[in-house]
Amino acid sequence: MRYEVEGRELAEQPTAVVRARDVGVEEIGPFVGGAFGEVFGLLGRSGIAPAGPPFARYTLAGDGRFDVEAGVAVTGRVEPEGRVEASALPAGPAAVTLHEGPYDAVGAAYEAVTAWIEAHGGTPTEMGWEHYLNDPTAGEVPRTEVVIPYRID
Repeated sequence: MRYEVEGRELAEQPTAVVRARDVGVEEIGPFVGGAFGEVFGLLGRSGIAPAGPPFARYTLAGDGRFDVEAGVAVTGRVEPEGRVEASALPAGPAAVTLHEGPYDAVGAAYEAVTAWIEAHGGTPTEMGWEHYLNDPTAGEVPRTEVVIPYRID
């Protein structure tokens, strides 16, 4: 797949998330699905609207395992409840691309975004995150926006 990568200037986005540490690849899908259920449940009970699509942010924990933060940007203040807590997606420059296809093939999108950052004189500042733009359980091909913040060296 050919990726079109673009630079964006992001504003900080308040979020509601559930975090987990040391998650294996085979555990990511069930964790993220459950986290989204908890987050959207709290938002519904609190009258807070989502301010974008759901996302998951991954940090390599070692040995093919990840620390994961899954949730959604929000329009209001989130009071922690259960495993749901307030967080934020950072402000600043980011490189973004769209991956269409299976989640297990999204690594190529990360490679394309990282290459774009480096070609533009930058360095990624963190692992980045994925916005899930549609519902593949409804028979749609998954559409995943990959976002990686960077700094210019």
